[in-house]
Amino acid sequence: MHGHPDGPSSAVSESPQSVVPTVHVDAAHDLEINRCATRLRLLVAAGFAMILFSASLAFDWWDGLGEYDTLAGYAGVAVFGLITGWLIWQLPGERGPVVIVTPYGIRDLRIGNEFLLWESIADVSTEERRGHRMIVLTPTPALQRQLSCIRGRSRATSRGAQDDRIVISTEGLATDFDTLLRACCECHAASDARTALRRDRDQGTQGPGAQSSGAQGLAVQAS
Repeated sequence: MHGHPDGPSSAVSESPQSVVPTVHVDAAHDLEINRCATRLRLLVAAGFAMILFSASLAFDWWDGLGEYDTLAGYAGVAVFGLITGWLIWQLPGERGPVVIVTPYGIRDLRIGNEFLLWESIADVSTEERRGHRMIVLTPTPALQRQLSCIRGRSRATSRGAQDDRIVISTEGLATDFDTLLRACCECHAASDARTALRRDRDQGTQGPGAQSSGAQGLAVQAS
């Protein structure tokens, strides 16, 4: 998906509110969002710096160090080495997208593996916490029951998933808040339009059939 600015961004308050996208987003294509590469690379660089500092303590590169400093250096090399290795493994080029928005649903791997259909989302709103803006998805009662059963079996509450809503944050993602918000609003609106069109088509199909059945019934009674 690609956003094309047509107007100002929607306002965000401290409490959840329904939003209407003022910028057009092509809802016919998938949007795949990776983790923010710049942030991870900075963390990797900081990890290497801590490994180097710990190595300087472990190998007594400084004069006047004691046995405690040497042990702390060896421990630092081990700990920061593991953390830095994990950060390198988490780089976007190795791990792939973590948030996927399609015309039919959304998946946030930071919350869970479930693919949430837009038809099961009643509303898309926004919320601000401690200066960070987040997207709030309000599930339908049917989806709420399904998520409650999933959490009941796992006996763990997913991060960002609550009883009555699903919170998606752009922190640590390689996108901005407005782009992800517009994508969610456009796809949700397109899903509502498809649902309404399918409902009208089904009602139109059932109408002539019901009239024909009624006419046949009257003919049987007359005979």
